[in-house]
Amino acid sequence: DLPAIGGKDSMSGTFMDKTVPPTLVSFAVGVIDGNKAVSADFKAAGDKVIFLSCPRSTAEVLDFAALKENLTAVHKAMEAGKIAAAAAVKEGGVAALVTTMSLGNELGFEFIKPFHDTDSLFTLQPGGMVIELAAGVEPEELFEGLDYMLLGHTTAEAGITINDTKIDAAKAFAAYREPLLGIFPDGTPKAEEPADIAMPLYKSELTLTAPVNIAKPRVFIPVFPGNNCEYDSTRAFEAAGAEANTFIVRNLTAAAIEESVEAMVKYINNSQIVMIPGGFSAGDEPDGSGKFIATMFRNPRIKEAISDLLENRDGLMLGICNGFQALIKLGLVPYGDIRDMTSDAPTLTFNNIGRHISQIVTTRVVSNKSPWFSLCEPGEEHAVAVSHGEGRFYAPESTIKELFTNGQVATQYVNAQGVPTMNTPFNPNGSLYAIEGITSPDGRILGKMGHSERFAPGLFRNIAGDKDQKIFLSGVSYFK
Repeated sequence: DLPAIGGKDSMSGTFMDKTVPPTLVSFAVGVIDGNKAVSADFKAAGDKVIFLSCPRSTAEVLDFAALKENLTAVHKAMEAGKIAAAAAVKEGGVAALVTTMSLGNELGFEFIKPFHDTDSLFTLQPGGMVIELAAGVEPEELFEGLDYMLLGHTTAEAGITINDTKIDAAKAFAAYREPLLGIFPDGTPKAEEPADIAMPLYKSELTLTAPVNIAKPRVFIPVFPGNNCEYDSTRAFEAAGAEANTFIVRNLTAAAIEESVEAMVKYINNSQIVMIPGGFSAGDEPDGSGKFIATMFRNPRIKEAISDLLENRDGLMLGICNGFQALIKLGLVPYGDIRDMTSDAPTLTFNNIGRHISQIVTTRVVSNKSPWFSLCEPGEEHAVAVSHGEGRFYAPESTIKELFTNGQVATQYVNAQGVPTMNTPFNPNGSLYAIEGITSPDGRILGKMGHSERFAPGLFRNIAGDKDQKIFLSGVSYFK
């Protein structure tokens, strides 16, 4: 009667001298309203925190009946909004878990005084959970009759206090990161770029609308081999009121390519928006990402359809991540048309840290000249997911300053103080002048690295900040 949580490793078939038989693995799935789920980070100062334990036999086997009772109580409390944070105890015991739960929002924790059994804080506690109660909630209200103990309360001042000992939050964070410092860059702040990295904000004084009103604009999303964000992109546009059409581009034979070209031209001619989704088109090979997409769009018939969309029908284009890479290789950003690239043209190249990155970053709207940012104000900040290996924006300094002057720099990576920066992890790829997104001269084509399409209500609940950039709603509203 308990849901299984687990997975299967990648070893299948044979491995060296081992043969792995075909295996069917079945898991039970529990469904919960995502808006009522809670994350592990402590949420507010002054909340009580408890440890809910699970008894074990002398053979260290969990009492599954007790575990079921514990989980049922926790689930009901979450449904009622009476739990602010919860996490399972892992290696390092309660002590390690309380520390990491404090780090997320830079809160502190103070154990009850006196706390006698400090050794128990570092022992394994299978089935145990640390739970932050919502403000004003008492533990006996939720867990009467269960094996729980009050650990202490959260504090506004960072750090862990136990009896007369205070553990500095910075030292705790350093200890938390230390095991992997030799593998991953640590993001230690470096000297900032010159002050002019934060160029003036550009605010549009125009009302950005298309000359023709369309109740349900059509969006064409071509899916190239290796793309993986078409579902999120479709959902985002449909939620904004558009009709989204995806088409899988086939390239295994000359005939399949010809059929794909013909279909793409028809879709473009019957759409108001063309969106190139993210992913890893053609495995980002050879020698760089987005090349296959760009090659397809350079087909004379597709190029002509795109030119008609942009020049005669006042259409829009959007490229995110892999799509941004394709747009910039085509010249659609920052120039506004498909053209041959010169050696000094802007480009996107390998991340400074030399590997793929996957995290949440904060970006600042620099310009709302683009229809894609018509519902945003310059200076607004958003928390956005990034996932790429080649996202570092590079261009000659003269070109970059011209882009800022023209209002074509749409967004920049910023630090916790809202300042554009070259420092990791805030600027994860090392983009010059912290540039995350740029537009064509008229703003109707937008390329950006951050996956704005991946946000939906209920997601990223453990991440602070505004996650909805409204770029999809802005793009659809352009035609209404």
